[in-house]
Amino acid sequence: MVPKRWAKRAVTRNSIKRQIYSVSADFEPHLSRAAHVIRLRAGFDRKQFISATSELLCAAVRLELQQLLARASSPSLKSGGAKAGT
Repeated sequence: MVPKRWAKRAVTRNSIKRQIYSVSADFEPHLSRAAHVIRLRAGFDRKQFISATSELLCAAVRLELQQLLARASSPSLKSGGAKAGT
């Protein structure tokens, strides 16, 4: 989910959603079969990321998603260890 309060412009929200779909497809074999929800928890500063389709924004989103999904696919989470975000 990409709330309007964190990404004001629809083009930015759509770009972030495309990144989510792309990165999650790469991690799909490593994730358990379940519904996974990815929720944007902080905004992207429009002064730093001027264009919604800039390479800088795409790289920042992709890196954060890769880190998140790497944690979610780690063996300790699958065996009932610590939960993501803790």
